[in-house]
Amino acid sequence: MKKLSIVTLSVITLTASILSNIVIAKDKEPRAAVEQALARLNINTALAEQLASSLNGVGIKKAQAIVEYRETYGEFKSINELTAVKGIGEKTLEKNKYKLVL
Repeated sequence: MKKLSIVTLSVITLTASILSNIVIAKDKEPRAAVEQALARLNINTALAEQLASSLNGVGIKKAQAIVEYRETYGEFKSINELTAVKGIGEKTLEKNKYKLVL
């Protein structure tokens, strides 16, 4: 009787452990997406490499254009001012607006 109880308890413990690992593994994906969404990029201080790696539809050339614009005209006064940079249109801005801060 004791052997059966120990085996049953072991099976229950093992099952609970496996299930908790599955839940934790599934939970990591949404958490990473939320953390990434919360990581905001300051367009007035970011380097071209940071802009290129963080923004959708922005490669190194567009990122360098953003930095050059900032160096020529001063800090951006609004996120929407990014559309003044050659190669950055409304669609690119909309895809990335939630990632940007001043």
